[in-house]
Amino acid sequence: MMKKIVRWIWKVLLWFFGLSIVSVIIFKWVPIPFTPLMVTRIIEFKLDGGDAIYSHKWVPLEEISPNLQKAVIASEDGNFLEHSGFDFKAMQKAYKSNQKGRKLKGGSTISQQTAKNVFLWQGRSYVRKGLEAYFTVLIELIWGKKRIMEVYLNSIEMGNGVYGAQEAARHWYSTTAKDLTPREAAGIAAILPNPRKFKASNSSSYINGRKDKILRVMRHIGKIEY
Repeated sequence: MMKKIVRWIWKVLLWFFGLSIVSVIIFKWVPIPFTPLMVTRIIEFKLDGGDAIYSHKWVPLEEISPNLQKAVIASEDGNFLEHSGFDFKAMQKAYKSNQKGRKLKGGSTISQQTAKNVFLWQGRSYVRKGLEAYFTVLIELIWGKKRIMEVYLNSIEMGNGVYGAQEAARHWYSTTAKDLTPREAAGIAAILPNPRKFKASNSSSYINGRKDKILRVMRHIGKIEY
């Protein structure tokens, strides 16, 4: 009986590793049409009795302003171009801050956020964090930084029912992702901690303060080379 259970577990693991690696290889080139979060949000809208809000359009990285690329690096992951998927210093800093009762954003890298958004469900558990680490390693090895940034900027939530840079630019500033100014890009990056609560345009004083801080950091980021 025990041998059958072990054999079954082994087969499940082999299938999981095989399918996960194949899916990561496919998405190295194929645009990602939707993510688990997009599906979850549509279900939430339906359960609340409202119409499903879904606005998403994939564009290649070449059609996304370097201003937005710099803005998310400045806001979300200052060491994105240097680390191998995990920023252990930022994680340690976040842990120490949380131990003192203060919340600090910055422990999770752009690579980790991309792995979570594309392949996993929302929520917090040791299982999900373990899978997030696994997929982070995979996309770093198979995709590389340029593709990770492209997927990240095309898949993350940037407003209520708004996903990706192209639709965020249209929704907040009536422009395209390619034509975002530094201030506009900073505005989108500033709301990423809670894009359903905050506004990138006509913002609160808190978000305007975040914009100013992001802009200051952006000025010290040179040409992005992946």
